[in-house]
Amino acid sequence: MIQHVLGTGISAKAGRPDLSELARNLDQAQAFGVDTIELPIFDLDLVVGGRIRRDQLAALKAICAGRDVSYTVHGPLAVNFFDATFRNQRHFEILQASLEIAAELGAVHYVMHSGLIGVTQHDGIEEAYGRQREWLVRAGDLARQNNVVLCVENLFGGYEGKVHTATPARLARELTAVNHSHVMATLDFSHAYLNLSFTGGDLVAECAALAPFAKHLHIHDSFGRQDDIWMFTLGERVAYGHGDLHLPVGWGDIPWDGLMEACVFPQGVIFNIELHERYWHVGQACVDATRALARKARTSIAAVA
Repeated sequence: MIQHVLGTGISAKAGRPDLSELARNLDQAQAFGVDTIELPIFDLDLVVGGRIRRDQLAALKAICAGRDVSYTVHGPLAVNFFDATFRNQRHFEILQASLEIAAELGAVHYVMHSGLIGVTQHDGIEEAYGRQREWLVRAGDLARQNNVVLCVENLFGGYEGKVHTATPARLARELTAVNHSHVMATLDFSHAYLNLSFTGGDLVAECAALAPFAKHLHIHDSFGRQDDIWMFTLGERVAYGHGDLHLPVGWGDIPWDGLMEACVFPQGVIFNIELHERYWHVGQACVDATRALARKARTSIAAVA
């Protein structure tokens, strides 16, 4: 095993759509001593009707320039290749514009979501996986042209069990079938934990199955509990430990040490923190805890590259 982690990073807060708060937010992220910053390009009004807003992109590039960090980007969350066939070209156009933006920003990784579909018959779900595989091959070609690695993120299927999405192990099978040098995974441990409350299975084993593809990690804590009770505030959800809370590392009960022992990641993996804005006051402690995890990470030349 070879220990080679590209860095510890954090997702930046988007701030106002005119980008007037973004420089300050990047300053705050940099002050934590991170190696990478993930830019939320899905929420910066960079694409309008499938077309890039060149003035907005130029402003973003100016804000990002000259900083001693590397960048990753999170693309639009709505891109969904499980969607009906007549809409997939539209999803692809948004992805194409977003990948071009990522390239102009010099991003090393581009995060996109895995597919979501309403729970239906087996054949309908398998047909959706087939569509996604075809579009991911095309997306991988685009990513290669833009010199960025496309990292497909595992999700959870909502809080009522009515939505299907791939478990980490199933996503690993899909990426094996896609077999593209520029289509890898974003392993979100909390999403995996939440999804397993419906699908069953073992969190560590599921994550270990996807780890060889996981060039990118989303780090945040939770208790893997469905958000199935009405509550008035986020503070109440935290008290109950319900939902996708995006807590600091150590606040939930994700078995981080066990995951680091079981998972073998590709070289160049990035540990990116997705911390709820509510908890940025303890951001430094979260970055320090995540950096400690990264030091324990195992990577291998033999992992998928």
